[in-house]
Amino acid sequence: MSEAPVRLSIRQFAARTGLSADTLRYYEKIGLLRHVARDASGFRVYGPRDLEWIGFILRLKDTGMALDDIIRYADLRECGDTTLAARQALLEEHAARLQERIQRDHEHLDALRAKIALYRQQTSA
Repeated sequence: MSEAPVRLSIRQFAARTGLSADTLRYYEKIGLLRHVARDASGFRVYGPRDLEWIGFILRLKDTGMALDDIIRYADLRECGDTTLAARQALLEEHAARLQERIQRDHEHLDALRAKIALYRQQTSA
């Protein structure tokens, strides 16, 4: 026996994703969340595909992708498989920027650790 598909209200979806209902409505307005289902009363209903998609959006956002670029990715995704190469290129560019940022962060962390080691040495003398 198969389970009924997950159907979440906006409040439940917000709780699951850590986003506010206002943010979800905004994401829908700017085209990041598309084709959100509605129940018989007109209330938004979210499913597993919405959870998966918002998770990817949040990952892009958390890794520093600009909202305009995320919207561009969503636009390309909406156009289907004819945009696979363009989506790949967009993600490759983002991955390269992220790798550069990680490298800079490692350099900053090394400098901080060196300074902390210096202070430890000076305070234990």
